[in-house]
Amino acid sequence: MQWKELLSEKRYRENPSRKKTVKGSDLRSEFEKDYHRIIGSASFRRLQDKTQVFPLDKSDFIRTRLTHSLEVSSFAKSLGQNIGENILRYHKNTGFLPRMKDDISNILQCAGLIHDIGNPPFGHFGETAIREWFRRNLGNYSLLGKPIDSILTDRMRQDLYHFEGNAQALRLVSKLHFLVDESGMNLTYALLNTIIKYPVSSVEIDPKGNNIKNKKMGYYLADEDIFNEITKETGTGNLRHPLTFILEAADDIAYKTADIEDAVIKGFLTYEKILGELEEMEARFKPPEESYFIPSRKFAELYRVGKERHAGDPQEYAIKNWIVRLQGFLIHCATFGFTNNYDAILNGEYSKDIFYGTFGEKIMDLLGDLAFREVFCSDAIYKMEVAEGTMLNFLMDRFIRAAVLYTADDKSMDTLDQRMISFISGNYKRAYHFHAQGKSEEEKLYLRLLLVTDYICGMTDSFAKRLYQELNALI
Repeated sequence: MQWKELLSEKRYRENPSRKKTVKGSDLRSEFEKDYHRIIGSASFRRLQDKTQVFPLDKSDFIRTRLTHSLEVSSFAKSLGQNIGENILRYHKNTGFLPRMKDDISNILQCAGLIHDIGNPPFGHFGETAIREWFRRNLGNYSLLGKPIDSILTDRMRQDLYHFEGNAQALRLVSKLHFLVDESGMNLTYALLNTIIKYPVSSVEIDPKGNNIKNKKMGYYLADEDIFNEITKETGTGNLRHPLTFILEAADDIAYKTADIEDAVIKGFLTYEKILGELEEMEARFKPPEESYFIPSRKFAELYRVGKERHAGDPQEYAIKNWIVRLQGFLIHCATFGFTNNYDAILNGEYSKDIFYGTFGEKIMDLLGDLAFREVFCSDAIYKMEVAEGTMLNFLMDRFIRAAVLYTADDKSMDTLDQRMISFISGNYKRAYHFHAQGKSEEEKLYLRLLLVTDYICGMTDSFAKRLYQELNALI
């Protein structure tokens, strides 16, 4: 792969009615223009009311998808600056020009903002609930006397059974922002390719394999055209874009450190518990002798400082300050991981994440395991997930039933189903009708099912809860 192609500024379509910019009046790069398209979008604003871990939390401290995305954007840009400077300083690639350092930083900054933009309400549990709904219920609905799961092709069924927020993000930004035309936000191909974490279809997934790029579905059959167009232009094919490794590392740093900090604030974890886990991890996997950051030592030191300074809560003082230092260390580890495996990444031969083989890998594994054991498996989270599942199952039941029969004239639908379809955003319905033109009946049915997931994924947590309550006449 070559950086000249990887950093493609091409867009799916230029608006033919757009006036040509007066030469010299707009000095922004194409990737800086992407940034402004994103932050001005309704989908980005909705992230402020989508959960990261704790749904519908009233605290102004606990993170939302919006604050998480801003953090990922910041870490990704910093990593891009570090890695770009390393490529230039050590002459790793003669085709990497000085301006490309700024380009990759701007691309990564944008990618951080939209990497979760396709996620449904209620976080990753929302994804699970939608997948499981399709597996349980797809065969229970019929069209013209035939179960709809028998009408769909295997690829279409697998898309639904493996519903994925990552694939939804590509779909959302490339097709569903149907404000000007069918090209969505019309973002650059370099940016779109960066957010495709898994460049495989639903029938190519290999979750137990050794290559990280095959773990999940990266695009729907409905969006295969734009996937092929993007990857042909950037030269990646079915390989990961190099910047995707960096984006993933930034995401991992943000959510794994944030989950621990939020868990302490919410009372799931204590200073003593975290310190004990760190010391046990370091006894099994000794930090490199030259490491400037020993996690347990720094955490204990900050706790002592908090007590000496008579902080209101030494535990909170320690965790907040420790997280900042830990994030800096993890950025260092990710930078090393990428630059140390630079040739393999550019050749499409690298199959791990960029923490692999660094001490940061051990820390990240511990943070993820600790959050899973102490937070995600707690009764409090389970209770929230049961409530969330109840709401999403109800919405899926009602909207799928209506969507199966939905046509342009609505003649085959009863009054209740027509009302349900009327709730769906006009933008999404216009996108459906545009992309359904000339398609077979099975393809139209598949697109109508995606119309429902499009609408539900566009909901905020509060809206999903409110709509559920209103449709059930709950006050």
